[in-house]
Amino acid sequence: MATRLLLLSDTHIPQRARALPAQVLAAVAAADVVFHAGDWIDESVLDDVEHRATRLVGVYGNNDGDELRGRLPEVARVVIEGIRFVMVHETGPATGREARCSARFPDADVLVFGHSHIPWDTVAPGGLRLLNPGSPTDRRRQPAGTYLTLVAEAGELREVTLVAVGGSPGAA
Repeated sequence: MATRLLLLSDTHIPQRARALPAQVLAAVAAADVVFHAGDWIDESVLDDVEHRATRLVGVYGNNDGDELRGRLPEVARVVIEGIRFVMVHETGPATGREARCSARFPDADVLVFGHSHIPWDTVAPGGLRLLNPGSPTDRRRQPAGTYLTLVAEAGELREVTLVAVGGSPGAA
């Protein structure tokens, strides 16, 4: 049976937005599993996503305070549809990221990360897939806020889609 995933990161509420956009909340409700790669900022965002999500996998980010760090791990590991996911907030500079992350997480199939607010989808030599959904609320140098949707089924990822907040989806 296919599992619909939603990848979020760097929501920075209330610093960059007052609340998650309605489009993001609808995506949370539609997903079977929601990943959030940190920098929630306000604990109420975690509470809201936990309440709306069927299942939530989250980590804390560098801007998250003691309350969030007390509720969330720095690194999360889950297996969904036979795919080994690892999630962290920061992975360091873009240069050398694939090799560095492959060495750090040799038993992972997919690494979900955040911090940069810049969408990222690459595959490292050896097969580790690195995914960063960007930020739905703080686009930085991107044309729009973003998140990722994807489907996990029978050990494979498919339909990996970068979705622009307020816009239309595009293939990642």
